[in-house]
Amino acid sequence: MRFGSAMAKAKRNWIQEERRRTLGDWVAFCPSCGHVARYFEDHEEERPVACPQCETELVARCPSCDARLPSAFQVECEDCGAPLRENELFGGLIRRPGR
Repeated sequence: MRFGSAMAKAKRNWIQEERRRTLGDWVAFCPSCGHVARYFEDHEEERPVACPQCETELVARCPSCDARLPSAFQVECEDCGAPLRENELFGGLIRRPGR
């Protein structure tokens, strides 16, 4: 949670958590082309570290606080608010304002 923000982000709901447990706990994404790899916490060491499409290093943890990333659509860390990537990919917004 970010302190000093006018609006606190809502906690993840049960359906988001259920999807995570089914598809993979965490994500690693390519900041260049948007490729996403989901992985389970127990298999983090087996996840790809480079994008298979463009060979860019995948972002799997926040560079500021080392938190894992639960969403492929994150543009900032849910824990500390640090930026993870630009909010635009292929000419469109990744995250709409207020979301």
